[in-house]
Amino acid sequence: MSASGGTKAIVAALAANLAIAVAKFVAFVFSGSSSMLAESVHSLADSGNQGLLLLGGKKAQREATPQHPFGYGRERYIYAFLVSIVLFTVGGMFAIYEGYEKIHEPHAISHWYWPVGVLIFAIVAESFSFRTAIKESNEIRGNLSWSQFIKRAKAPELPVVLLEDFGALIGLVLALAGVGLALLTGNGVWDGIGTLCIGILLIIIALVLAAETKSLLLGEAAGTEDVEKIKAALVDGDVVTGVIHMRTLHLGPEELLVAAKIAVQSDDTASEVARAINAAEARIREAVPIARVIYLEPDIYSAEAAAAGTNPATSPGGEDH
Repeated sequence: MSASGGTKAIVAALAANLAIAVAKFVAFVFSGSSSMLAESVHSLADSGNQGLLLLGGKKAQREATPQHPFGYGRERYIYAFLVSIVLFTVGGMFAIYEGYEKIHEPHAISHWYWPVGVLIFAIVAESFSFRTAIKESNEIRGNLSWSQFIKRAKAPELPVVLLEDFGALIGLVLALAGVGLALLTGNGVWDGIGTLCIGILLIIIALVLAAETKSLLLGEAAGTEDVEKIKAALVDGDVVTGVIHMRTLHLGPEELLVAAKIAVQSDDTASEVARAINAAEARIREAVPIARVIYLEPDIYSAEAAAAGTNPATSPGGEDH
């Protein structure tokens, strides 16, 4: 997995979540807090999620085969989608069920110092993990806002870790509030309400992750900046005079397919066109290194056909929209 895959952030999140899951479960055993049990399952699910992300990154590195000629780059998208499912079912639905049970059959919290101490420790550990994810994201985020980065990122790992850590921190605050109110009022219902809120939060995050990774699985085009770089690299002003139409598709986070119909002059020889295509491919790879699979089709530009054509994909002079 490349650096843009956020391996450091994933490992930091995995280490933090494993330690927190154990601590939360110990706190549940001694205190009987349902918030602690829900948070323990949440952290355990997050640990499994980070394991899935690491496994997806490993599988994505396999070489292309005759059966899968474009490689396995999308494995990372598949495992990121599985993360959203795990977060929804194991994390969110379990927390909602546990919260519902606690509200209907509230129990007082004993040994209050266990859940409070563990929650404070967990907040510190999750903050460290969240800080690592933010630091790695900032290296590739550029001028994008956080919402734009999560929506546009082609590598799914960092958005997943960011949302998981953000959700974990909010969940810990909710758990602390639930436990605190239960202790202050002597009413265990507040612990159940805190657990219920954690479940709703996890489901919302899971739905956001599912929507974003679904888009990646369906196949997303290159970003606007990369598209413009590719178009500029295609035209040499001599043999290749323009781009009739072009399509791009991410085969994986760091592998891009480019297919374009390029305009050439009617008096160009076959050898001139072949050399121009080879040169154009080299310029594209220099401008956008992740463009590894390139298919270029030469055609004679026709202004009349462009004006009359209704489908840019089939018109010799059609423009890409």
